[in-house]
Amino acid sequence: MNILGFGDNVVDRFVDRGIDYPGGNCVNVAVYARRLGLDTAYLGVFGDDDLGAFLRTAVAAQGVVVERSVVRHGESGVSTLHVQGGDRVFLGYNGGGVTVRDPLVLDDALLAYAASFSLVHSSVYSRTESELPKLAAAGPLVSFDLSDDDEFRSPAYLDRVCPHLDLALLSCSDLDEAATRRLLESVVARGARMVLATRGLAGAIVYDGRTLATAPARAADARTMTDTMGCGDAFLAGFAVSLLHDGWSRRNPPSRTSLERALRHGARSAHDQCFVEAAFGHGRPAPQAPVPVPLDQAGADTAESRP
Repeated sequence: MNILGFGDNVVDRFVDRGIDYPGGNCVNVAVYARRLGLDTAYLGVFGDDDLGAFLRTAVAAQGVVVERSVVRHGESGVSTLHVQGGDRVFLGYNGGGVTVRDPLVLDDALLAYAASFSLVHSSVYSRTESELPKLAAAGPLVSFDLSDDDEFRSPAYLDRVCPHLDLALLSCSDLDEAATRRLLESVVARGARMVLATRGLAGAIVYDGRTLATAPARAADARTMTDTMGCGDAFLAGFAVSLLHDGWSRRNPPSRTSLERALRHGARSAHDQCFVEAAFGHGRPAPQAPVPVPLDQAGADTAESRP
């Protein structure tokens, strides 16, 4: 069993700490699955600037194979944020830099490499939509993070990606349970074989067209937690690794028992992630001094631009 993260990498710049951390949805899933005992790799584009070298070194230091990734001329992606009440609040995003502007296209050699993995994971922030049909036809299971942005929930977008997905992930903390279930049903009706919704402290729901299973969250003590960066990615990694251990494949869809067990593993992974600095530590001083953020800028009025 092994997992490939295919797509985005980014520097998470915590302006309140004055520290840059490595991250990105696809990087994080590979790192977390590695920590759960699987062999993992990351495939994507690193910028040729100092931040790109920092990202590549940090990911490799986690035991994630990065040798098939490429370095291209251009800036790295940078997301700026701060922590308020234990939760991370996004302040800005440079669009992902060269990683998103000039993403990898899977030629025959890279496609054969991706097909050697049990599961390939990507996301809406990776610009890999055009590669999903290739991946699905090549054989590995394909998971995809649909995040929480409305633009990625439009019928046109879902129709484009869902037919190629074995597992779709949705962040639904903004929806009540009834609305979440309707969205899950829509994603499956549009072709995804299974969809998982994380809802923060309200728990998680998974649906595969036959079985709907739910699980409560494992709440972390806000007095001792570090931040919530990467918790959704950690949930997905714990969930997917559990299913793979149970023999998940296209020919062997998960049973209710496997789904319920996977939800518990995902909740445990998300809980444990709350005590990790940023996505997976490995921070270094940011190039500029910390920028003070007025308290009245935090919270619901701040639009998140990436997961």
